[in-house]
Amino acid sequence: MRNISRRRLLTAGIGLPAGAAVAAAAACGLMEEGVLPGKFRLAELLGACGAPPGPPRGPLPARREETFWSAYRHRDVRIVTLIPAQQAAPLGVVIALHGLGGSARAAADLYGPAMADAGISTFAVLTMDGGSAYWHQRSTGDDPLGMIIHEVLPRAAARGLATARIGIVGYSMGGYGALLLAESLGRADPAAAAVAAASPAIFASYQDARAADPGAFDSQANFTRNDVLSRLAALRQVPVWIDCGTSDPFLAATQLLRARLRRLTGHEPSGGIDAGCHDATFWARGAPAELHFLGQHLA
Repeated sequence: MRNISRRRLLTAGIGLPAGAAVAAAAACGLMEEGVLPGKFRLAELLGACGAPPGPPRGPLPARREETFWSAYRHRDVRIVTLIPAQQAAPLGVVIALHGLGGSARAAADLYGPAMADAGISTFAVLTMDGGSAYWHQRSTGDDPLGMIIHEVLPRAAARGLATARIGIVGYSMGGYGALLLAESLGRADPAAAAVAAASPAIFASYQDARAADPGAFDSQANFTRNDVLSRLAALRQVPVWIDCGTSDPFLAATQLLRARLRRLTGHEPSGGIDAGCHDATFWARGAPAELHFLGQHLA
């Protein structure tokens, strides 16, 4: 989308009644401060979301798709396995979780080029369909995390991939899911070797979650059981990468998450806050560094 200056947005009010022009200018300012809805849309118009990354610098990974019946999700589920073009043996595993409304294929489209750009050779990336259940067990019986632990990882192990220690990555809803999965695994077997969450869709309270997405949690009790902010002690010994854009609606929650991790571990989590929005452009720019981080801790 072409850039539009703030002055042009404001002067577009010329020709409107005086009160309407002032109101439009005030609303523009409030959106910039995040007080009114529309900050993300305004950031797009102002060109604050940045440009997507260029073509990957290395060969794309091989891509293998399969579908299986998941007893934990009560439906057919697609898994996409991304195998690095130049691979070391045995290959480790990184589980990659998509965002709301996404799919295994959407996550593979994001992380495949990132693997090529980062020169990944020591692990495969597995993506899978998680639906819109926010990756946690729901009252309907849908249990995407259970599927990963009890179905996806055993299938990967049966194909010769090393699953005793895994990396975990995700964006938006998948960023939340990545943190929840890492907290659920801890240092058990399989263990979370490291976790990277981009723009994680986390909420400080059930009320915040309800206001943003009424379907994210079934109830207050369901939120409490799956609140990643209250379970951070499980990540005390797990290396964590957290990043987020400055024009992202989850910026405040991400800053809270980073602050609590800093107090918990005594050091700043990897990643950081950078210019960008809550979109695929930001996630694609950060994905190579996230995968490199995971590879360092899987090695």
